[in-house]
Amino acid sequence: MTIKDIARLSGYSVGTVSRVLNNHPDVSKQTRSHVLAVVQDNNFQPNTNAKHLKLQNSACIAVLVKGTQNMLFADILERVEAQLRSSGEETMVCYLDENANEVAYAIQLCKEQRPRGLVFLGGNLDNFQADLSIPSVLLTNSARDLDCRNVSSFTTDDAAAASQVIDYLVEHGHRNIALLGGDPNTSQISGSRIRGCLESFRRHGIAFDDKMQFAPCRFSMADGYTAAKELLQKNPRTTAIFALGDVIAIGAMRAIFDLGMKIPEDISLVGFDGIPMSRYCVPRLSTVAQDSQTLAAAGIEDLLKRIHFSCDAVHQVVPFQLVPGESVRRLSAFDSNER
Repeated sequence: MTIKDIARLSGYSVGTVSRVLNNHPDVSKQTRSHVLAVVQDNNFQPNTNAKHLKLQNSACIAVLVKGTQNMLFADILERVEAQLRSSGEETMVCYLDENANEVAYAIQLCKEQRPRGLVFLGGNLDNFQADLSIPSVLLTNSARDLDCRNVSSFTTDDAAAASQVIDYLVEHGHRNIALLGGDPNTSQISGSRIRGCLESFRRHGIAFDDKMQFAPCRFSMADGYTAAKELLQKNPRTTAIFALGDVIAIGAMRAIFDLGMKIPEDISLVGFDGIPMSRYCVPRLSTVAQDSQTLAAAGIEDLLKRIHFSCDAVHQVVPFQLVPGESVRRLSAFDSNER
């Protein structure tokens, strides 16, 4: 039995059940009585740790966001806040530097603010060495292989998605493909995406020279702009760029135009994330769309369930979709030979 079962048996949503269990005032007397009757009939035992926190006025859910310019996180955060609000939960949002230790920050936050739960938007798995004392959920990275009993995770298969992007570019005649963004030495997400690319290159028999075909950078438009310029100047044979984030790709777009080239006539470009802005670029950006709605909804539903009941952490891979736009051109044999 889970909070989902209570919702199903009572006929109310998980959010409404959560508000009842939180003793939130925004619930009718009839609804409260019915939900509590279902809980009693099924002999549910709420999470005693959550009760203890509640007695200590632990009123909020803390959301820790890695980086300040990641528009995917902005989209997920909006959905997370809306879902928590509808469940009667207060939210505290903390923005951290892309390279900060989010777990060390969370541990200190727990001492000072005593949140009821933690949501990590992005996270470096190397930082999750000690288990957290309260229910937590990691979004956009997997904690499956970590020994953290309180941390659930919901993520995209980054390696599979990146491999599919390279397949897509090769199918369109590209072999001089460059990778832009991230740092495999400091980011597991970047590392997974690059591994997926390399797997596809090997499968297609395409050599890859990281010194000529890869430019690391932070996830921002400004850094994407600078890195794309440097990459294209050192490797003018490039016909396509795969940017490991849409914000990087948008910066690269400006760099390509400033270098006197056009997309997709001279350079094809693919991003990753599927942020709303990607649909309104000129040309419209081809990208891997992560399902931000499912990431947020599944993550928060799991977090609320584990706040109220003693449940094991879960780890789920959320499907992605490669969305063709207007930024990739199919090369002819003549074009490929020219480069």
